[in-house]
Amino acid sequence: MIQVQSLAERIIANMEKVIIGKRATVEMVVIGLLSQGHLLIEDVPGVGKTMLARSLARSVSCVFGRIQFTPDMLPSDVTGVSIFNPVTREFEYQPGPVMSQILLTDEINRATPKTQSALLEAMEERQVTVDCITHPLPQPFMVLATQNPIEYEGVFPLPEAQLDRFMFRISLGYPGAWDEVQILDRQQFRHPIETLEPVATVEELLAAQEAIKSVHISPPVKEYIVRLTRSTREHEDVYLGASPRGSLTLYRAGQARAALHGRDFVLPDDIKLLIIPALAHRLILAPGARLRAQSAEAIITDILKRTPVPEAEIPR
Repeated sequence: MIQVQSLAERIIANMEKVIIGKRATVEMVVIGLLSQGHLLIEDVPGVGKTMLARSLARSVSCVFGRIQFTPDMLPSDVTGVSIFNPVTREFEYQPGPVMSQILLTDEINRATPKTQSALLEAMEERQVTVDCITHPLPQPFMVLATQNPIEYEGVFPLPEAQLDRFMFRISLGYPGAWDEVQILDRQQFRHPIETLEPVATVEELLAAQEAIKSVHISPPVKEYIVRLTRSTREHEDVYLGASPRGSLTLYRAGQARAALHGRDFVLPDDIKLLIIPALAHRLILAPGARLRAQSAEAIITDILKRTPVPEAEIPR
């Protein structure tokens, strides 16, 4: 896993030239990339959500695409359309912005559910179907969607099927005072994104994505993952808990986090650190919990306290 760790550290260090003082968030983004997952970035405007996506794409030499979601958008604005060519007298597929490797879907909750659903097939199956013809997406493929958590006018909440396809829900938050001074200094003449150079190739990234699949997860840790996920379905304050896709998220993300730290085995601590960004957005709270202003994060913290932690088994 040394090669994967080296690759991840290069990407993180490069992204930190643009995203200052947010190493934990940048690490989560790289874990999502190595795990072949998608990220929902929920935060207020102006904290660097777009720059996070752009710096990631530049760091790994990937094609960057962006969709600015609006209420009048159609699914074809995402997936592309078939246009009749009068010369060949055939319909030709004109790719939409989804045909990229790192795709930023800005303010995803401003589009109608019909348009939002255009991403469902792309996110899960890495393909889009237009006029009954299926087109594979380029590899790697990752969606980074943003939404503003404080605006509720003119937005359409993401349906559960869409939320469940996001590996993590993360946020950046405001920078610290000293970090904000550094941001001012670095952008005095131009934005650092303009001079950011790639530090990894697509081939290296694809190899790393395959390599993390061999990271060992002992049976006790697998059982720990399942117990945590099942507890969200049985908790008294939860109306609908995490699906088996939540267990798979913890499984794959645990492997990626272990590799990022140079280990070829997963520890229970990896799962504990990943569970809130991996599962909180998948929970639907019971009416009583919502009336008490209970949060999904608090419920998961309670589940962690109730669930016994297995002893780590280090492979020899």
